Amino acid sequence: MLITDHYREINANLHNTNSDYGTSSSRWAQVVVNISERYSIRDILDYGCGKGLLKQTLSWPVREYDPAIPGKDTPPEPAELVICTDVFEHIEPECLENVLDDIQRLTRKIAFLTIATRPARKVLSDGRNAHLIQQPLPFWLPLLWQRFTLVRVVNGPGEFNVIVAAKSWNPWGSNNGTKPDDVGGGADKKVRGLIRIQFDKLWSKMFTR
Repeated sequence: MLITDHYREINANLHNTNSDYGTSSSRWAQVVVNISERYSIRDILDYGCGKGLLKQTLSWPVREYDPAIPGKDTPPEPAELVICTDVFEHIEPECLENVLDDIQRLTRKIAFLTIATRPARKVLSDGRNAHLIQQPLPFWLPLLWQRFTLVRVVNGPGEFNVIVAAKSWNPWGSNNGTKPDDVGGGADKKVRGLIRIQFDKLWSKMFTR
């Protein structure tokens, strides 16, 4: 199960009554452009697309999936590039592993994920904070390592973003160029200010005390 019926109803109501809910994806548009151009990808899925601002921003087709929005709630087919921004923190904890498995299933080549680690300003109709999961980067890394090859991690105050690749696909192959150090360029000021963490130093920085 990816989402309970009760929580689907809560999110559907938020999308209908709150014009700001589900509108953050467009701030990552330049990052998506950089990733797709580096890997020559135009097969893109926006997973948890909300109101679809990423699709409106890009100049090529983007498939969309959101379980709380009628017309976008059909289970999607795999894509070469999966985008999932500001979604994971909203997932019901009991459904998290299933959603991670679903994104693993859908990612043919590479995925770009952003995850908030802070509380949200919004409160759900049942009194819960809109960010149902508020966990730091070390909580997420093992969950991602189990399913993907980590390509790049950028950790910052209150959120982090990560580029991951399907384990069956080599992002550093001869046809894929070098490590994507520049895919974060062009994002907004908040994103540019994030602290970069090199993957080869990640273990010692995060887990060695």
